[in-house]
Amino acid sequence: MTLTKTDLKESIHERHDLPRKKTAEIVEGLLEIIKGKLENGEDVMISGFGKFCVKEKNERMGRNPASGENLMLEPRRVIVFRCSPVLRDKVNGNK
Repeated sequence: MTLTKTDLKESIHERHDLPRKKTAEIVEGLLEIIKGKLENGEDVMISGFGKFCVKEKNERMGRNPASGENLMLEPRRVIVFRCSPVLRDKVNGNK
């Protein structure tokens, strides 16, 4: 099952008895803060959850899978997620 922004908003609304408009503002605001930090090249660490890291990828040779043609891939930034040990233990059923 996929967890969507709507699911997050609804869950916060139910757990904390907040108005839906307020929960929407909270979720959207949090995601905007995270996106802004990542756009600026900063890492985002959420204790007990994990860390979103911005990594630089160098220019490299690639291949078009449809045609088999070789091509040069441009340098770019990618976002990787590193799970915290706390979350990893919970996912694996460890306490």
